[in-house]
Amino acid sequence: MSTEYKPHPEDALSHVEEPATVYPVNPPTKSMDLLGWAKSNLFGSVPNTILTLLALFLLVKILPPIVDWAFISSVWSSATPDACRVDGVGACWAVVQNKYRFILFGLYPYEEQWRPVVSTLLYIVAVAVSCNPRFWSRRLLGLWAVVVIGSGILMWGGILGLPYVENEKWGGLPLTLMLSVLGIALAFPLGILAALGRRSSLPVIRSVSVVYIELVRGVPLISVLFMASVMIPLFLPEGVTINKLLRAFIGIVLFTGAYMAEAVRGGLQALPRGQYEAADALGLGYWQKTRLIILPQAIRLVIPPLVNQFISMFKDTSLVFIVGLFDLLNTVKTALTDPLWRPFYVEAYVFTALIYFLFCYFMARYSQYLERHLNTGVRR
Repeated sequence: MSTEYKPHPEDALSHVEEPATVYPVNPPTKSMDLLGWAKSNLFGSVPNTILTLLALFLLVKILPPIVDWAFISSVWSSATPDACRVDGVGACWAVVQNKYRFILFGLYPYEEQWRPVVSTLLYIVAVAVSCNPRFWSRRLLGLWAVVVIGSGILMWGGILGLPYVENEKWGGLPLTLMLSVLGIALAFPLGILAALGRRSSLPVIRSVSVVYIELVRGVPLISVLFMASVMIPLFLPEGVTINKLLRAFIGIVLFTGAYMAEAVRGGLQALPRGQYEAADALGLGYWQKTRLIILPQAIRLVIPPLVNQFISMFKDTSLVFIVGLFDLLNTVKTALTDPLWRPFYVEAYVFTALIYFLFCYFMARYSQYLERHLNTGVRR
């Protein structure tokens, strides 16, 4: 007699397979070699192909003469410009060899020019350290305090056995770098405060911020520096003067701060309203909410316009000649007053343009890195 097997319910449960563990998988990365990049960006369509071929044709026609003029047939070293006047000679880089110290350091005493060199290196090192997110802490403020004080001691002197050098003799790259770096460091917080003030619910603060921003943005920087040079002394008591460097510095900070304020205000307006409501729901005060939630997100949104303003400020330092200061561009103009080297002004300006380009290119590339670094949590 056969008996039919009936599985017990517990046996059925014991044979149930456990679900497989699912591990998160990162999205596929898009890799592209050089050939794929060229096909996608240079020959992706008929207009792109035509423009690429036209650009290659122009490079073939223009690039060889430029290379020959700048490198092959050029004169790199000569105590006099006679070697540069020979027929068939290209660029006369000897003008840079003979005038580079005046171009870079202006009227600073020749024997003491190691001091602006060290000062410039201090600022470059401080900027490099500040660009690394690993060093973003309050200790960075201490580093900048040491750099600013140390640079001032080196440039002015008068202590530690260093001869005193008045700032009327400062010039060239150290002056340009100092005005740019310190100007950005002070104009940025000023712009943030002005942007917050313009969005304030207090009428007095809002009105003052609006007047400051619109008044300064309504005139060019050259007018601001002219007023700092000519108009401010007229309102001072007799015998009271303000240093020319300080006047130019204040004008640059006020001008740049107004433009930065509008960039920051754009970021504040672009921020979703829910961020403000979430901060209020957490019971945060105004300054806590602004410092911890609102400003970090708003500034992240406006990194490109802020960096554009930094680059513009670095180039606009050439306008300080209005107050009698010689920045990098104006030391070149002064160096070319030498009648022996005046015909070779192109080479001197190319040398200066390369310096400006290196600093501006660094700022542009760093802004791209900063966008990628700060947007890692929101990219899809």
